[in-house]
Amino acid sequence: MPKKTPIKIAIAGLGRAGWGMHSGELEGKEKMFTIAAGCDVIKERRDRFAEKFRCPVYRDYADMLDDPNIELVSIATRSPDHVAHALHALEAGKYVFLEKPIATSYAEAKKLKTVRAKGKLFIRHNRRFEPGFLHVREIIASGILGDVYQIKLARLGYSRRDDWQTLKKCGGGQLLNWGPHIIDHALQFLESPPVSVWGDLKCVAAVGDAEDHVKIILRGKTGRVMDLDISGGAASKLPEYVIWGTKGALVCEGDEIRLRYLDPKKKLKVRRAKAGTPDQTFGTPEKLPWVEKTLKVKPKKSYDIWDELYKAIREKKTFPITLDEALNVMKVVSEVKKGTKF
Repeated sequence: MPKKTPIKIAIAGLGRAGWGMHSGELEGKEKMFTIAAGCDVIKERRDRFAEKFRCPVYRDYADMLDDPNIELVSIATRSPDHVAHALHALEAGKYVFLEKPIATSYAEAKKLKTVRAKGKLFIRHNRRFEPGFLHVREIIASGILGDVYQIKLARLGYSRRDDWQTLKKCGGGQLLNWGPHIIDHALQFLESPPVSVWGDLKCVAAVGDAEDHVKIILRGKTGRVMDLDISGGAASKLPEYVIWGTKGALVCEGDEIRLRYLDPKKKLKVRRAKAGTPDQTFGTPEKLPWVEKTLKVKPKKSYDIWDELYKAIREKKTFPITLDEALNVMKVVSEVKKGTKF
């Protein structure tokens, strides 16, 4: 096996995402990535980053892009800066790994597709690789639930949040925070383009002016319905995934999956509807051959987004998240914003 050549990466934005997620996730991946630079407007963050990674740090983003040692820029700056920072890095000939949301609107996001760039863009919809999401998709694909007609996705909590992600002027709100992840899940589950989008936005507990409670319903060409709840103002919990099919159902909560489906080894008797008057019953009593199982979340195949990024850059493999998929997420985001009075 040929020796891996590490990709020299710079992280732009050294706060909650760049420091707390991107750089932390790269620990143990030194054979694939070398942290070669960091960039942030806050001196204390630059100093902290330089001390840990022993690399150059920059206050000015353009100065960092002039560094010929950098191959890849991981963009973890504030949401309203994502498109401008991505375009600048692409024009400088860098690979770009763009944090969600890729933009603050669909119109802005489309600029990422029209630019004539020297570099190449990769989208960080990292929740696409969550074990629960992967395992649930495997179960749906197995067919034991029959024809899946409705899926509910939920990410709920309650917090009187007060940071910049609660302010509209900063690109805040749950629709641009958790929204891209869960909408991306929904579009993957939908398995067809949405033909209708309905949404409602509210501010319940956060102290800013952006929404912290999001309700979205999508309907696909196949008739499958996606029901999404994303909230920082919900004081009770729901399972992350609830799947209903014509032959069974699935509930995924935490690291546990609960299944209830009709035993495929047992053939059901033929039944026909009767127009007569029933005698104190709701149809003819029937004992169905239910199978009930509880599983730990453990997909047969797992992925790591950084591994996939390395393979896409160094080995020219296909990256599993496309720009078109990310644009479709932003299209839903914009439709939801347009359809609510909030």
